[in-house]
Amino acid sequence: MAHADLVLLAVPEQAALDAVAPLAALMRPGALLADTLSVKSRMARRLRTTAPALQAVGLNPMFAPSLPLPGRPVAAVTVTGGPAARAFLGLVAGWGGRVVELDPAEHDTLTAVQQAATHAAVLSFGLALAELRPGMTALRASAPPPHRTLLMLLARIASGSPEVYWDVQAGNPHADAARRALGRGLERIGRAVAEGDEDAFEDLVEEVRGALGDQHRDELAQACARLFADLA
Repeated sequence: MAHADLVLLAVPEQAALDAVAPLAALMRPGALLADTLSVKSRMARRLRTTAPALQAVGLNPMFAPSLPLPGRPVAAVTVTGGPAARAFLGLVAGWGGRVVELDPAEHDTLTAVQQAATHAAVLSFGLALAELRPGMTALRASAPPPHRTLLMLLARIASGSPEVYWDVQAGNPHADAARRALGRGLERIGRAVAEGDEDAFEDLVEEVRGALGDQHRDELAQACARLFADLA
C-alpha cells in the first residue's frame, strides 16, 4: 500500500468507509484512492476529513457488469483532484467509457432518480402483475411495445441479485423522496380519472412534457421509436 500509485476500493460502503483511515496512514501523499460506491456523499465527507493528503475519485459505472464499457456512462466524483486523478479518469475515457463528472451531492440526487425511482417503478409494476395474475402467454403474445419493454426490464431485475437492488433503495439518502414522488404521481393520475377530470389529466401530461423539455423529449421519443422498431 505504501508504494501504490492507486488503491481501488470495490467493496461495500461500510467496509470502504472503515478503510479510509488506515489507508490514509499507509499510502504516500499524492497517491490516488478510488472507489466504486453507488453513494458518494458519505465517502466524500470521510475522505475530506480523514485523508486530505490523498487524491480521491469515486466512480459509478452506470451499467451492469455484464455489459461492455465502450460508449457507456461512468459517473465520476473527484473529491480531491490532481494529476493522478486526471490520469485515472483519462484511462477510463481511453478504454471507451463516457466519463460524466459530478459533485457528490449531485451524484446522489441523480442516482436516486436514475436507479432508486426506476427500480421501484419497475418492481411496483411487477407487484401489480403478481396481484392481477394475467395469463403470461397471452400477455406476451399480445403485448404492445411499451408493455413488452416493461416486461423485459422486470425480467432483468427479477433475474438479478435482490441485494444489489436493496442497496440502491436503502443506501441512497434521497431514495425515499424518489419513491414518495412515484406514489404521489400514481395518486394524482388516479384522482384525475376517478373524478372524470380529463382537463386535469391533460395538465398532468403537460407537466411531464415541461419536465422533459422540448429538445430532450424529441430526442428521447425518437430513440424510443428506434427501440420499438427493433422489437420483434
